[in-house]
Amino acid sequence: MDYVSALVPPVVMAVFFGGLIVTIVKTQGGANKAKEDAAADAAISRAEALHQASKAGGA
Repeated sequence: MDYVSALVPPVVMAVFFGGLIVTIVKTQGGANKAKEDAAADAAISRAEALHQASKAGGA
């Protein structure tokens, strides 16, 4: 029975990892893609604006 207890954790992890991959693939795109892209673009532009402001203030 030691072999069963040795195999259970990797099998469980593999099943959960497979479910994670399926979930990630299914949530790509779809109705929320534009909203997620807009949020990412806004975060990037805020970070760039802060970077530019710190460069201008420091110089």
